[in-house]
Amino acid sequence: MYRKRKQAVEKLHCCIGKSYELLENHLWETLKLFSGYSFTTVKGLRFRYTVNGNEILIDRKKKSITRSSVNIALKETMEMKRNVNGPKKLKVFGASYLYPIFLRFDLIKTERE
Repeated sequence: MYRKRKQAVEKLHCCIGKSYELLENHLWETLKLFSGYSFTTVKGLRFRYTVNGNEILIDRKKKSITRSSVNIALKETMEMKRNVNGPKKLKVFGASYLYPIFLRFDLIKTERE
C-alpha cells in the first residue's frame, strides 16, 4: 500500500502544469488510495476519511466533502501557485481537512521550501 500511495503522489506531481482535468482525476484516484490513512489538522486533531462515490466522509464529521469541493480547493491552490498559507484560503467547506491532505500530497508548498 505504501508503494502504491507513493507512486500515486508522484503521478500527481507529473500532472501539475499539464492538463487540469488530468490533475483532478489523478487527485481523486490518490484520495481513494489514501482512504483510511491518518491525517492531522492544523489544530492537531487526528482524522481519517473514506471515499464513497463522489464524496469524502470524514470520521470526525457527519457531513461529507464532495468531489466538486475538492476540485474547487485544487483550483484555488493552483491559482495561488501552490503557496497556500492556511485552510481558509481554500474557500470551500471542509478546507480544514483538505488542507492537511493537500500538504501530504505535496500540492501545497510550505514556508520551508
